[in-house]
Amino acid sequence: MGVWQPLPDTLPAEVRNFVEQLRIVKDRTGLSLVALGARTAYSKSSWHRYLNATQPPPRQAVNALCRIAGLTRPDAERLGVRWELAVQAWPRPANLPAKPADGTGYEDDPTLPWWDTPPDHADPEVAPGRPLLRYAVALLGALLVLAVVGVAVHA
Repeated sequence: MGVWQPLPDTLPAEVRNFVEQLRIVKDRTGLSLVALGARTAYSKSSWHRYLNATQPPPRQAVNALCRIAGLTRPDAERLGVRWELAVQAWPRPANLPAKPADGTGYEDDPTLPWWDTPPDHADPEVAPGRPLLRYAVALLGALLVLAVVGVAVHA
């Protein structure tokens, strides 16, 4: 396998340990990132981010890698524990709180990790889908006007 990029010195120890272990497991497979992406539900670029500590992997990605590498159940469980510790310590973007108010380590939904959480839209006028809804209503109104005009012309 190729030489790995050095991990940033600023990474918390839990993240560094996890990513180093993840790299070892990935190298054990003998697969390239392209081949790993083809054998999992995660792209080459996603694996690149996970293995270079720029984004934490989802638990399912870690499980898929463990299966492909043929890890025993105890080894896969140990990597899962390292994943849990790493996710709790992973540096978060500046616009997200370090921990939710209840101290659980997760935002509202533990099945939706913080790195996949869509940004909040406090202003309903800029919420996604609103312009599309307006266009759909306007188009429906225009079709209704055309239908009424068409009926009136042919009557």
